[in-house]
Amino acid sequence: MSRETVGRPMEILMVEDDLEDAGLTIDALRSGEVPCRISLVRDGEEALEFLFQRGKFRRAPRPDLILLDLQLPKVEGREVLLKVREDEKLQRIPVVVLTSSLTHLKILQSENLRVESYLNKPIDLPEFSRVVKSLRKYMLADVLLPQ
Repeated sequence: MSRETVGRPMEILMVEDDLEDAGLTIDALRSGEVPCRISLVRDGEEALEFLFQRGKFRRAPRPDLILLDLQLPKVEGREVLLKVREDEKLQRIPVVVLTSSLTHLKILQSENLRVESYLNKPIDLPEFSRVVKSLRKYMLADVLLPQ
């Protein structure tokens, strides 16, 4: 008996201004066994427009998971996270913070901003791929939703 995925692919919103980091993450997620669709926005302002389905994003899919960089242009990642946690429709979406600075963890904790996971972006490609794949297994494997 073969094991086929039941339901729709997971919708992932990646908020990342560094195209190299975004590309590495997307490649790692797509090479995995969990079917997913990834939308990429490159600043905090676009992230909020996407999440609140405004402007050019009025038909954007509601994400099942948000991968959020904290150091973003226009609107900081912490502000995006705060808006997500304040909104009744968005607050249940898991948020995973991807950043290259461990000091952000302390800031999030001091501001009591809840995230489901926190990953420090490693410098080297093999380690980065390992971290993203472990995230996929940890966060995504059991979260596919039925249609």
